[in-house]
Amino acid sequence: MVSQKVVIKNPTGLHLRPAGILCKEAMQFKSLITFTFRDSTANAKSVLSVLGACVKCGDEIEFVCEGEDEKEALKALITAVENGLGE
Repeated sequence: MVSQKVVIKNPTGLHLRPAGILCKEAMQFKSLITFTFRDSTANAKSVLSVLGACVKCGDEIEFVCEGEDEKEALKALITAVENGLGE
């Protein structure tokens, strides 16, 4: 299991478009990929789960990847978030 914290930089947070991009990125990997925000855990491969977390700009989330390609998955997701998830 690997994990890392990252701050969401998108001005509008994780609304539908960036949430979709995040999920699409996560679905490329076999590992179980979740993130924690406040007291909840969201499945990074589920758009509804990501939207339900209500993550806003400036919020810090922690990705947790567990599985055979966990390191690659974590690196790809952190890079996607830092690049603004298409915005």
